[in-house]
Amino acid sequence: MDNDRARHLLNAERARVQGLLDAVKGDGQSDRSAANQNGDMSDSSEILVSEGTDDAVADGLTQRLAAIGRAEQRLAAGTYGRSITSGELISDERLEADPAAELTVDEAQQL
Repeated sequence: MDNDRARHLLNAERARVQGLLDAVKGDGQSDRSAANQNGDMSDSSEILVSEGTDDAVADGLTQRLAAIGRAEQRLAAGTYGRSITSGELISDERLEADPAAELTVDEAQQL
């Protein structure tokens, strides 16, 4: 894959994931603020479940940002588009679908 195309895909994916993360963090803060307000007689377990869900989604998005960062490092090092375990080429189709892919399709299926 062309480095400029890879950079574009990674930048777009970073912006998308960061936007989702910002939204989830905002929702989580809103849930926590609502739970601390007086006079609300709602079921506190619903708020805890919502907070837990928000935290889990935020964790997944944070992990995705880390994967994007690793892909950006591989791009800078000249190893982008190669499996981190075998060094085999990752297909352009896979990188288009997931610009942070670290493994070939076959390697990912074996996990």
